Amino acid sequence: MITIVDYKVGNLGSIQNMLKKIGAKSQITSDPVKLESAEKIILPGVGAFDSGVESLKKFNLWDVLNQKALVEKRPILGICLGAQLLCQGSEEGKQKGLGWIDAQVKKFNFEDRSFKVPHIGWNYTDIQKESKLFKNMYEEPKFYFVHSYYMQVDDNSGLTKTNYSFNFDSAVEKHNILGVQFHPEKSHKFGMKLLENFVSEF
Repeated sequence: MITIVDYKVGNLGSIQNMLKKIGAKSQITSDPVKLESAEKIILPGVGAFDSGVESLKKFNLWDVLNQKALVEKRPILGICLGAQLLCQGSEEGKQKGLGWIDAQVKKFNFEDRSFKVPHIGWNYTDIQKESKLFKNMYEEPKFYFVHSYYMQVDDNSGLTKTNYSFNFDSAVEKHNILGVQFHPEKSHKFGMKLLENFVSEF
């Protein structure tokens, strides 16, 4: 059973639909009691960093997530804003992130106006090191992105790079904690394979 965290900052139905396609059972919940019994967790999200932090705390999910990730070592996959919340903090706001990944979230700022913000659409990922998350992945993996901020990793948890004027960290992995800046639920066969690996390999 995959538990999808509902903290009112994104469309969760598409994630659940993709999980259903690969035969994985899931539940969407904002109930901290249900989260306490989660085996594997997906932390999705779109929108502003501070709003995401405040919403997790409002629904009493913050401490439970720390317990699941750091003490129980349950597999957790952050998606888009959910991945950014795994980091130390963001230029977008003043709140501290969960801090599980030694990374900061930075704003895209281009002198070259041909690079639009937000970064929207399909882009390739360059896998930097072996990971079960990308096991048997299709060649030239590409995923769907929608974001104005990106992760800048300061340790060895960077998993993939994506080029948008420069190379930024588009996926991270540290033990049981994983994060992807892109939207696997919108990324067709590539996203389906990634979620399949999260379900079966972790």
